[in-house]
Amino acid sequence: MSQASASAGLPANVVVFERGWLSSNNVLFVGADETAVVDTGYATHADQTLALVASVLGARPLDRVLNTHLHSDHCGGNAALQARYPDVRIDIPPGDAALVERWDEEGLSFAATGQTCPRFYPTGLLRPGKECMLGDRPWQVHAAPGHDPHSVILFEPESRTLISADALWENGFGIAFPELAGEPSFADMAATLDLIERLSPLQVIPGHGAVFDEVGKALSVARRRLDGLRRDPVKHARHAIKVLMKFKLLEMQSISRDEWNGWLRRTPYLENIRARFFGDIQLDLLTGDILGELVAVGAAEMDGSHIRNA
Repeated sequence: MSQASASAGLPANVVVFERGWLSSNNVLFVGADETAVVDTGYATHADQTLALVASVLGARPLDRVLNTHLHSDHCGGNAALQARYPDVRIDIPPGDAALVERWDEEGLSFAATGQTCPRFYPTGLLRPGKECMLGDRPWQVHAAPGHDPHSVILFEPESRTLISADALWENGFGIAFPELAGEPSFADMAATLDLIERLSPLQVIPGHGAVFDEVGKALSVARRRLDGLRRDPVKHARHAIKVLMKFKLLEMQSISRDEWNGWLRRTPYLENIRARFFGDIQLDLLTGDILGELVAVGAAEMDGSHIRNA
């Protein structure tokens, strides 16, 4: 992990913690009267998240957590931060509020993807069309559906800084998860890219990867990739399965073949994608083929009894 701040062209009171997978980047704001962090990483990295926040805040409390969306790699540290800072406020996108209130792990995708997120308790909503004060500056909240139907992005117009979450990375964007469930979202992704172009940011803090300033180039790359996925949705579905499998390997590092096969069977999202896009191919054959691809490119290793991240 690395740290970027004003030296990267960002406002002086913004600190970016660039996290490696499994965690999203964390964006820490240190205002005169309030501190805040946008997105909190994955649950298994929660101790790192706590240490990074404390390394900047010292004895100051964390006043606010904001989540761009509620995928496990963006909100998995919420519970740990709420335990460390009991008075912290947590703001989430409104579309997920009812699911969080009753803690519906299936509806929130945690159970369906075989991932982990400890329960947390939000106190407010991050409403598109509004502004929120972060680091003593007003940041605009914009709806950014596509990767997730309820995702938001944050834009500060004076410095023209964008927190893009998984709507735009330097070399792409996050999986279009609604598409995999039969809910068209490629058009939403295209509209979100158009929104980012209209905002015309000078620098982008992505959900994953380094802060970047060649925004036009990133938008061109994203649009070419999106056009390719629209032409070949099966390729997108296969990539999604591969990402979920690699995520689990990153989480576990080493897993027995029996445990691995059990996780594949217990993760409904994998079977749902298979049934929708891959016809008569059985799940064990499909995932076995994809695991072979991960091994072939050096992203996984196998021996007689275990599968390991590489």
